[in-house]
Parts: sequence; C-alpha cells; structure tokens
Amino acid sequence: MVERYSRETMAKKWSTQAKYDAWLRVEKAAVVAWNKLGFIPNDACEKICKNAKFDISRIDEIERTTKHDVIAFLTSVSESLGEESRFVHYGMTSSDCIDTAVALQMKESLELILTDVDELLAALKARANEHKFTLCVGRSHGIHGEPITFGLVVANWFAEITRAKELLQHALKSVSVGMISGAMGNFAHAPLELETLVCEELNLTPAPISNQVIQRDRYAQLFAALAILASSCEKIAVAVRHFQRTEVYEAEEFFTPGQKGSSAMPHKRNPVLSENITGLCRVIRSFFTPACENVALWHERDISHSSVERFILPDAFITTDFMLFRLTNLVKNLVVYPENMLKNLNLTGGLVFSQRILLELPKQNVSRETAYKIVQRNAMKVWQDLQNGRSALNEKGESLYLLHLLADEELTANLSEEKIRECFDYGYYTKNVSAIFARVFGEN
Repeated sequence: MVERYSRETMAKKWSTQAKYDAWLRVEKAAVVAWNKLGFIPNDACEKICKNAKFDISRIDEIERTTKHDVIAFLTSVSESLGEESRFVHYGMTSSDCIDTAVALQMKESLELILTDVDELLAALKARANEHKFTLCVGRSHGIHGEPITFGLVVANWFAEITRAKELLQHALKSVSVGMISGAMGNFAHAPLELETLVCEELNLTPAPISNQVIQRDRYAQLFAALAILASSCEKIAVAVRHFQRTEVYEAEEFFTPGQKGSSAMPHKRNPVLSENITGLCRVIRSFFTPACENVALWHERDISHSSVERFILPDAFITTDFMLFRLTNLVKNLVVYPENMLKNLNLTGGLVFSQRILLELPKQNVSRETAYKIVQRNAMKVWQDLQNGRSALNEKGESLYLLHLLADEELTANLSEEKIRECFDYGYYTKNVSAIFARVFGEN
C-alpha cells in the first residue's frame, strides 16, 4: 500500500486567511454581543455581520505603514463598511481579538488531532486483537526475558496512547477559552456580560480572569500534551525499528513494489517511516520549552510570546497531524512474522523458562538461595553451549536448558521429570492475556 498524505485541513487552519477569518469571527461576535446588550443598533449590527470583510493584500499594504497587524486588519475591515464601522472593536484591545481567535484555531486543530489519535487507537486495537496470542519473547535490557505475546506489546502501546489522549482532552478544555476584558483585563470599558455573550457565540468558555492576554500556562499545557503524545508515538516507532533489525526480523514496515532502500545496496529494506516518525517526534517535543518560557510575561503583557507562537502553533499542529497519519498507516500495514518470533523465542535454548523452575522449588521446601543456584548454574551451561556453537534444540526439539536440568541430580531429587517438562509450557505465560485485554480495552 502506498502511503499518501493528502489532508490539507490542518495546514489551512493556520494559513493567513484562516487567521484573519478567526479575527473577523471574534469581531462580529463582539458586535452581536453589544447589540444584545442594547449598545449597537440592529441595523448597524446587521450591516456589519453581512458586509464586514477584509483583503489580505490591503492589510499588508496598511501594515507597512502602521507596523501594527490588528490596526491594519481593522482598517481593511472598516473600508468594507460605512459609518457603522465605528462599532467594530469597540471597548476591545488587540489581544481580545487575537487570543480569542487563536483559541478558536487551537480548539479546531486539537479536535482534529484527537480524531487522528482515535484512528491510531483503532489501528492499534485491531493489530493487538490480531496478535493476541502470537508468541514472542519479552526483553529487558535488550536481553531475552520470558514469553509474552505480540498482542500484549501492542495493547501496551494502545493504553499509553489512550493516556496521551486524556491529556489532550484536558488541554482542549484548557485552551478553549476566550476573553473580551479590555486593555488591562479589568473590564473598564466593557461589561463582563459582553465576554460571556461573545464566548457563547464562539462556543468557548470565558477565561475566569485575564490581564491583557489569556495566560500562557494554558498553551504550555497544550504543548506538554503534544510532547507526551510524541514521546509515546516515538516509543512505537523505536520498537518497530528494533523489530526490523536483521538479527531480530520479527516485524517490518510494508515495503511497496518498486521501493528502494539504498542507492548502493539493492538488498536494503530500511525502517524509513519509523525513523522519520522518530525525527518528527523530536521536533514536536522541542516546542514545549519555548511554550513554557512564554508563560512569564512582563506585568500585564509584553509581546515576547508572539513571535514564538507564530512558529510553534502552526508547526506543532501540522507536524503532529502528519506524524499521526504516518504512524497510523505504519501500524495498519506493519508486516508481522510469527514464525520468526517463535524462532527467536527458542533462540536461547529454553532459558526463558528459568523463573518457572525457580518458583517451583520453594514449593518443595527448597530455599530460594539454593533454588537460584540450581537454576542459574544450569542456565550458565546453556550460555556456554551457545557460545560453542551448539544448537539450541536437539533433534527431538528439546531445549538445551531442559536437557541440563534433567541431568541435574539435585534438581531431580526435588522435582520430577514430568514436573520439569511441564515448566516448559508456553501456555502458562498466556493464560492471563484475555484478562489483561479486558482491562485495557474494557471488554470481556
């Protein structure tokens, strides 16, 4: 399957057109609110709502003189109106318009991100159920531990992305606030009711208190949530990169017909998508630091945050949107090799069953210290066998570890051969998979 990213919606949300569209929505909402409060006449309100518009090239022209984007915007809007233009921006300061408009952009963009996350979660859930009982080896420190299933691996990813979604939902609530509180946030020139009506019109919540800006800790929460999401997505990408390593080769990215991996080595099939995702996630996380530094502004406001947000807001949302699209397709099309997973599970000659033996001996009144010595000394013999090139399984399919254990007289004095062989059952390690899935996915 060829991956194609065709969604232009997110980029459009942060275009110059979208910015001024949002500004105009706020200004019109304020006019409607003033009308409801009896200040702006009905005919003036109707004319403004119907006729108010802007011209981007005209705004640019005016701004070259004013050096003030909001004044340039308002001048352009006023040129599309008659004498009723005197009511536009009445009792407001620039940030009343800008910050409330940015809240609209962030809200809509974050809702799209949450849709992306839902698509990723659906893909993860499907692959987890597909490989619910696909045996593979669990690793710690990169070394084989005990048998697990690939479904459990993917279910763990699902649970982590679900937590990231919860943070995003909290951030959505935090940034979906507007303000029409005036130059210093004291409502000196407009009543609190005006802000309430404007926010109702725009489907935002009024900020309980503001100064000349909406406080940037709200934005920092947003970028923290995006950063954590990116870290969890990178976790998946790094795992795929590991699985695709030639020595492991338990799963790999889908390699499309005609795709090339190297200009010099025709045999290469590289994890380019997951490597790309790793890089994108690093970029997304990098936006968190400047977002935090934007929280501390001089007194009631300065504009040190403004230039930063012109970069980090569109870039963070657009990059996250694309990254999630790419990761979702990677998960959907990931090629899984159960046979190689089983082969790797047997690679260490049965050492993955060592804890099972260890836990059986105390039941027979053997101290843990003695049990550990018995189990470990036989495990070390297997490592030596493997170093000497001995096959992990004999011709009967019996593992090296099993053979050494059966030959250990101290062990067999406490455990029967039947009991020792019983400890080499993979089913013992999958007996709780369904219960774990029920906890993760909320299903029986």
